[in-house]
Amino acid sequence: MSSTVNRRLPVSRTLSLILVSSLLVIASGPGGTGAGQPQDGAPRPLTPMQAYRAGEHPVSREHPRLLGSLERLKALKEQRPEPYARMAAVARKSGDSDSHHSLVSMALVSAIEDDGLLGRKTIDLTMKIVESDIRRGHVTFGADLAKTAVVYDLCWPWWTDEEKNKYFQYFGATVDANVRSESSVMHNAWYSYKHWGYGLASYATMYEYERAPEILATTMRDYETRAAPALELAGGGGGWAEGFYTNYWQYKWVFFCEAARFCQGLDLYALAPSFFRNRAMASMFEMYPGLREYDSRRAIPIGDGPGPLFHPSRDEALSIRRILASHFREDPTHQAVHDFNEVTPKVGAESGAYKDFLWRDTTVTATDYKKFKLSHFSPGAGFVYARSSWEEDATYLFFKAGDRYTAHQHLDHGHFDIYKYEELATEGGHYDGFGTRHDVNYHLRTIAHSTVTVTDPAETWSNIRAYKGPHGNDGGQQHDWPHHNGISSDAEEFHRYEELNDIADITAFEDKGGYLYLAADCSRAYAKTKLEHFTRQMVFVRPGVFVIFDRVRSTDPSFSKTWRLQAASVPKRLGDGRLALVHGKGKLTVQTLLPAGAEAELVYGDELYSYGGETYLPERDRGGSAACRIEVSPLQAATQDYFLHVLTASRADAEVAATATMQEDEDSVTVHVAGISLSFSKAMVGGSIDEGGGAVPLTSTVLDQ
Repeated sequence: MSSTVNRRLPVSRTLSLILVSSLLVIASGPGGTGAGQPQDGAPRPLTPMQAYRAGEHPVSREHPRLLGSLERLKALKEQRPEPYARMAAVARKSGDSDSHHSLVSMALVSAIEDDGLLGRKTIDLTMKIVESDIRRGHVTFGADLAKTAVVYDLCWPWWTDEEKNKYFQYFGATVDANVRSESSVMHNAWYSYKHWGYGLASYATMYEYERAPEILATTMRDYETRAAPALELAGGGGGWAEGFYTNYWQYKWVFFCEAARFCQGLDLYALAPSFFRNRAMASMFEMYPGLREYDSRRAIPIGDGPGPLFHPSRDEALSIRRILASHFREDPTHQAVHDFNEVTPKVGAESGAYKDFLWRDTTVTATDYKKFKLSHFSPGAGFVYARSSWEEDATYLFFKAGDRYTAHQHLDHGHFDIYKYEELATEGGHYDGFGTRHDVNYHLRTIAHSTVTVTDPAETWSNIRAYKGPHGNDGGQQHDWPHHNGISSDAEEFHRYEELNDIADITAFEDKGGYLYLAADCSRAYAKTKLEHFTRQMVFVRPGVFVIFDRVRSTDPSFSKTWRLQAASVPKRLGDGRLALVHGKGKLTVQTLLPAGAEAELVYGDELYSYGGETYLPERDRGGSAACRIEVSPLQAATQDYFLHVLTASRADAEVAATATMQEDEDSVTVHVAGISLSFSKAMVGGSIDEGGGAVPLTSTVLDQ
């Protein structure tokens, strides 16, 4: 078909009336004058719903529209010639691939260059998907809809009427086949496997496919009433309890959010401001220091994940930060995020060059990210992130204690990661599959994390991730939820079972620059039949000292307590009783001060995945997992026990850190290390710190910057 094809479409009178009615309602507001003004004349802030619809307009009648007009895309080609050239190379070399990257790249280039031959090739590949069997269930049917929608929109002039009708039938049949699929808005699949595709396909076929307005309206209503409240609840502060999986689903969803902005002027970010206004910053904190393969940044492990090898999710995390930094460009925090992003100006996977073309917006003002704050608290997920600096050789800390929301979370409250050049304290086990024997009995269990176990020989576990085989007794945190995934489908269901889901809290947080202090109560994460309380206090003395004080009280003195640290390598025993583990250029020195006289046990090699007389080997080794469990237990059985450890992260070739000293009395313990004195109360969470100018109480509240 020639380049003179008319890209205009017939107007849908029904949709236009709906949109006009919506705009009239918004404009009138409660008092008939939009957002209105209070009597003093000051502008009244928009509500989230008003902000969401403030710029609403009818969907464009022309193709392309999902990523803006053809004129916009051609202008981007002139503004961003280098990424465009790389994307065009991908498009020309795609061969017979119908992958997301190939189809999106081919569709963009064919539209911008008005290349009918490439457009037809792109459609031919797309029709293989359209004419295949309808996919349903926990599979990527939504991703298929999304990439085919992009092709439908960008290559619209070259689709035949017969192909368009087949596409409409495929779209509708997929929707009808998946009414009950991916219904949980707390789970990653809602966004990336289903509603991303539904939304893009609806906008792409608007005015042509009679069901498009209805499907789009249902998607938007579900987001407004269920998904956005879930994001505000579980994602407050920008973290997300599924952890690593947020990099999978969120790129897909913000891609759709941008399409909604281009097509209809809707700001979907406005409905979940605590999440979206903090997500780019939280993502910045979720990257380990240093550039890795292909000059990419690697995300920290939280919950299920693919391991340390390069994965396209790194590029998706970068793209998310770029999109949000561009959207919130007037915000100083996002200007710092943009500066951070520019250290990695290209995606790692060259096949994803289209992401550089679409999302790398160099017009955003940059402010020096190295002057940005060094820690952040995400209260929704219960995450604390901290660094010694924003240099690439910084020491890094991640700590977790929060509520239960989603299927990919682990039984790991009180867990921490420490990184210096490489992982030093990390997670154990491998995500070898969802609900495998290793996954259920080791990888997601407490024993595979750096926290505390309390073993009641009579305790049992069952129905974790619907696993039908035996469940081991690792002494760890319970799995006591109505659903086998331990998941709430939305915020309403979370609150319905809030007593079960509210299992851990960050109770104190303060960053004073020279040190960071946090406290957590993880007591409710364990069966109350065996544990009365487990509280953890941690002080990160910059640049690399960590003091950890734990109070653990069992219901029975015979229940053994074990402090665990997941070490990235097998440590060596030093002559003074300390341990030193080296991983790459990093080193972690571990000193046990309490329990008195306790000697750490090292579990590694053939015994690493064993406990209780059973071995739970992974089906595949994804790399990056702990090589050794360091286990510390009291010498004498007691109801109340205290654990006090000092960990020091440094270069591998640095001198061994000076030993810490401790005084203990009936009411408190005091440790002297790195020029400070820390005192912890035995009776409650609290204490004081003396940096040389007198003791100052440790905060009992959360004081985020």
